[in-house]
Amino acid sequence: MAEQVIGVIGGSGLYEMEGLEDIRHERVETPFGDPSDEYVTGVLNGIRMVFLPRHGRGHRLLPSEVNYRANIYGMKKLGVGQIISVSAVGSLREEIVPGHIVIPDQFIDRTKGTRKDTFFGGGIVAHAGFADPVCPALSSVLFDAALAAGATVHRGGTYICMEGPAFSTRAESYMYRDLGAAIIGMTNLTEAKLAREAEICYGIIALSTDYDCWHPGHDDVTVESIVKIIHQNVATARNIIRHAVGNIAAERSCHCPTAMQYAIITDRAAIPVKARADLDLLVGKYL
Repeated sequence: MAEQVIGVIGGSGLYEMEGLEDIRHERVETPFGDPSDEYVTGVLNGIRMVFLPRHGRGHRLLPSEVNYRANIYGMKKLGVGQIISVSAVGSLREEIVPGHIVIPDQFIDRTKGTRKDTFFGGGIVAHAGFADPVCPALSSVLFDAALAAGATVHRGGTYICMEGPAFSTRAESYMYRDLGAAIIGMTNLTEAKLAREAEICYGIIALSTDYDCWHPGHDDVTVESIVKIIHQNVATARNIIRHAVGNIAAERSCHCPTAMQYAIITDRAAIPVKARADLDLLVGKYL
């Protein structure tokens, strides 16, 4: 049985976890360019962990500038089978108070279509199933871990993924509420699509930091207000991860490990050599 490796994508501080041992910094080369930064690897309670700051150390990359393909490919190359994504989000629901945790299970795409959100193309076509865009097994573990960590947590909910970097207009915020969305952010949908193509389980710890700009009783979202809540929630996120790690099954019984089994539609004989080589790590077993 292959060694279990759990990945964490998040902001600065999440790789500085109490109890993390055998810490190393690794640069990973990918066919899709450079990841956001070095990966930080270590061992937590006997389980190998891989951490990556999504926006780079010092938060240097806009959501639209993140090389999501390289980030996910690098995780796969380091043996990661499950990714925990930690992200700040705005709340679109009264009951999701800033400081609460959400484990979302659906997305609505409001990006502009300019991000590289698939490994395919260049002579090879595939259509991944995405009706349920996050891993239900991993999400269930994260919900239970949040409860164990003492967090106020909401299970399920739709995540609006917008392009950014500007926050929503008030009219957009009202529209998203009318669509029934629970939270809004700028990154997780792109990661989820690529994790699915890489056959990696993907789950989200969403940290509610504000009420976007729809709530008449609260100030509109600002970077200052977000950073203040994020600093409060970093310890909570680390605690959730610590509780989750021991309960994430090494043997995956979900559909994530075989998500691409029937997704590739291109005649195998027609696949270019470069495309085959670039995707060998991800889907070589189907080619």
